[in-house]
Amino acid sequence: MDLKEIMAIAGKPGLYKLVGQAKNGIIVESIIDHKRFQAFTHEKISSLEEISIFTQTEDKPLKDILKAFYEKLEAKPAPDFKNDNAGLKEFFNEMVPDYDKERVYVSHMQKIVSWYNLLLENELLSFTEEESLPEPDSPDDAAETSADPDTGNAQNEA
Repeated sequence: MDLKEIMAIAGKPGLYKLVGQAKNGIIVESIIDHKRFQAFTHEKISSLEEISIFTQTEDKPLKDILKAFYEKLEAKPAPDFKNDNAGLKEFFNEMVPDYDKERVYVSHMQKIVSWYNLLLENELLSFTEEESLPEPDSPDDAAETSADPDTGNAQNEA
């Protein structure tokens, strides 16, 4: 799952996929109705990759929160807590036990739950394959090139 391509735009409902660049902003496509439009640079646009949640120790990336939801709910949608703030707080506490209860508001919780359901419904959540970090060069690769002691230039020994 690549959250860099998924955007939240302040004042607009839902989430948006990044489609391309424009002169004064970016082109996005709504995940809900698949309509495309230009989001301008003066709008507050956040990639889900950049969003994190306050916890008691350190900020936790949204990706980790969504993964916790996905695993604990067994890849099923989260319940709807439209008019049940106490139920939402209890549910969120089960999903993210160490969240900062003073700085994470009910509106944040509602947004995260709705984003989770939207991403799940559109099959944009996948935690089966972990994104791997690029592996460092193997020792075999290092043996193939060495620096010339006189000039410092790399020379290929093969």
